[in-house]
Amino acid sequence: MNYYYWFVIACAVFDWIFFSVALFILAGKLKWKKKWPAFIPGFRLFSLGDSVELAKEGLICGIFDGLFLISTVVGLFIQGGRTGQFFSLIHFVLFVFLFSYRIRIFLQIINLFGVKKSWLIPWFIANWLPLLIFGIGKKFQPDKTRIIDETGMAGQKPADIASAPEVFTPQNEGLSIQLKKRTVRDFGKKRYLLKDVCLNIPNNSLVLLLGGSGAGKTTLINAIIGYEKADAKILLNGTNVYKKYKSVKHKIGFVPQQNLIRTKDTVIKTVNDAADLKFPTSVTKEEREKKIKEVLDLLGLSSGQDGLVAKKSGGQLRRICIAMELVTDPELFILDEPDSGLDGVISREIFTKLRQIANENRIVIAITHTPDRVIDLFDKVIVLGKDSGHVGRLAFYGSPDEAKEFFGRDSMEEIVMCMNSTDEGGEGRADEFIEKFAAYRGFGEKEEKNHGRRIFRKS
Repeated sequence: MNYYYWFVIACAVFDWIFFSVALFILAGKLKWKKKWPAFIPGFRLFSLGDSVELAKEGLICGIFDGLFLISTVVGLFIQGGRTGQFFSLIHFVLFVFLFSYRIRIFLQIINLFGVKKSWLIPWFIANWLPLLIFGIGKKFQPDKTRIIDETGMAGQKPADIASAPEVFTPQNEGLSIQLKKRTVRDFGKKRYLLKDVCLNIPNNSLVLLLGGSGAGKTTLINAIIGYEKADAKILLNGTNVYKKYKSVKHKIGFVPQQNLIRTKDTVIKTVNDAADLKFPTSVTKEEREKKIKEVLDLLGLSSGQDGLVAKKSGGQLRRICIAMELVTDPELFILDEPDSGLDGVISREIFTKLRQIANENRIVIAITHTPDRVIDLFDKVIVLGKDSGHVGRLAFYGSPDEAKEFFGRDSMEEIVMCMNSTDEGGEGRADEFIEKFAAYRGFGEKEEKNHGRRIFRKS
């Protein structure tokens, strides 16, 4: 046995004893349910990471710690030759990965205790020493609010805001959304993405979906179209989207933000190919060709239908993407930033076409970051807000004029700013308006009437 492995064994034993004792003492401040994991290699690092909201990093660190221990033991019996060199290399690589993940966890501990990053210096010398000091020192107290923004704690606990989904009555015409919650599991922890979004959208409606970053706009869209199912009941003209997805999916069109089209094909071939993929087999060739012509005429693409997609302008590319979805004559049409990267004139052309599409007994829902230049074309506005628990909630649903009155703002962009958190340059009033709208729809409506006034006209 060479001196290297004797040195490794001595360091491992020394580190295990002192690190375990330090972690055992610190576990009290970190509110561990049981302290005995502090003495188990691998598991102790997972427990440490989990207690500072880094469960993923803690799990990876724990795995590397276990593999590092195994490679150390194996290395005691395999020395010299290519096999010994191979295990030495593995041992070194595991040490590097383990060290890097332990740094991440310790940086989180630094944030948790609100101390300077200069504490990394004693950690590099003896990583158990700062943990022991934090555990013993009375002036060192953990505060999890210091690490909320850095660890993705968003959605673990929705804000305690009153809501009234029980007063909601689904309609069999148009789009009815009754979403109780949309949750995901993140290393065993339940996280809320959306909660209590209930509304009815009539046919012939062009609807603006508004909300700041992280408010849940994309999550709501995915839930509506059935791409990511939520704890919800989604009805499209009386048909349950989730229960009868195979039959209803052809009635839903979705245009993503990116132009996902082949640039070397002509416009007519591109739309033709989309029709072949999307139309059911019961549709005849004549019916398909007639519908394609109608869509190209509506979107102003007929005159250049034989030109290559690569030669088209940004506005024309967006219209081609719209045509690819519109060709199946969907009852519900959803677009994510259809005017992205376009100037005001082209943007208005796009939304004018969407207004025409909605007027054909359809529902069109669109997300745009520049809503005020086309707001006069919209019938309804859905405003999502991120509550203080970082969960998307319904803050308003009604006409654009009602939205301005409800929020006391003159533009849609100002409405978003008052909903955004102060860290995002907003006013941080999301909780206030979420609760205000819930009160209007449910428990507070009678009270408003008794006072002889209303917050806004009911749509």
